[in-house]
Amino acid sequence: MENSLFKQNLKYLENILSNSEIDKLEKSFNTKSFKDQKEEVGYFTEKYNHMIKLKHQKEYKDSDKELNKFLNKKSSNTKIIWGDCLTALKKMDSESIQLMVTSPPYYNARDYSQWKNIDEYLDDMRDIIKETWRVLDNHRVWVFNVGDIFDNPNTKTTSVWGKQRIPLGAYFIQIFEDIGFTFVDDFIWDKGEVQSQRQKNADNPYPMYQYPINAYEHILIFHKHRLDTTKFPCPRCGSLQVNGNTQSEPGLQSWECKNNDCPERSASNRGKRFSLKTNMTQSDQLRTNENHIDEEFIKKWRKDIISFPPVIKINSKGENILGHTAPFPDLIPEYAVKMFTYKGEKVLDPFAGSFTSPKVAAELGRVGIGIELNKKMFGKSIMNKLTSGEDKLFGSNLTVEEFSLLKEKKENRQI
Repeated sequence: MENSLFKQNLKYLENILSNSEIDKLEKSFNTKSFKDQKEEVGYFTEKYNHMIKLKHQKEYKDSDKELNKFLNKKSSNTKIIWGDCLTALKKMDSESIQLMVTSPPYYNARDYSQWKNIDEYLDDMRDIIKETWRVLDNHRVWVFNVGDIFDNPNTKTTSVWGKQRIPLGAYFIQIFEDIGFTFVDDFIWDKGEVQSQRQKNADNPYPMYQYPINAYEHILIFHKHRLDTTKFPCPRCGSLQVNGNTQSEPGLQSWECKNNDCPERSASNRGKRFSLKTNMTQSDQLRTNENHIDEEFIKKWRKDIISFPPVIKINSKGENILGHTAPFPDLIPEYAVKMFTYKGEKVLDPFAGSFTSPKVAAELGRVGIGIELNKKMFGKSIMNKLTSGEDKLFGSNLTVEEFSLLKEKKENRQI
């Protein structure tokens, strides 16, 4: 089949790409032959979309070539970045991660996560989430697990009597929305029957004395939609002869094909309407058996109240068998990875902790990436978990590599 699609789109390409980019695209077409229009459209769309992403990435000048080379290497499916997550995020390419999933350090809940007051904590979280907006791929998903806590916000008094319920879930929703994310869902994680006697006030079974204990956490779902008015090719005919149609939701630009020769037109002769998101979700290359989600798994997450126990970390001898004081349950990253990514895509946990999210992502055929600051505290237990071959959910092997942004000598080694 003649490689005509490049020539048909040339006048549009001249207004979008540089001369060198056009030459590169033309050379790639000259080396290809296609059995049918569908194959040609798929090839042109893939190459063109990649060039548009590279143009956007080049607008950010502070990415670190060495770190991004490490993240893009095919030699491992589990990647550890030792260092401060804000520093690491600032060194990463824009829109290079297809899913983010984490549970952040809770305000003053652990010795290793202490802040002067709740405002200082939320300011730090805001800076980090703002940087994740840049790093997360366009039209992709952030899954954020956080619980409301009972503590002293230290904004009015530092007295022990200053403790109160702090609605972290509500605060984080506001932060995400202020930055530009779209709030989509709030799963309530029912953690089961509480064991604590706190707030029971058993000696005062009277009004004003009885308060519930927190037995739930939020699993918040956010979408990123960065408005991009660059022309994108019709998924049916590959033509860049398209007009902006509307925004199906804020930041999500849709298009209408104006090519009269397109094989898909409505009864009223309207062209195919599409967006980058619908092109992805309706792609024949992605809607394959390996990305199919089984019915029972979908059913498990059909309700927005889901029950499962927290991770048991202390054994009968009082020993921490996981080496981490706040381990992340496997079910949350399993849900996020299966529902919001395709095989081979990158999944990042910026507060990796016990590295459950990267481990689960890798075992599900994705590239799991985790950032963790506390190497001295958790490094040994994390490496044991990832390399021992124990506690594997899905039976696949992990290949682990490390990269250090700490003051010690940089590491980039394969295990």
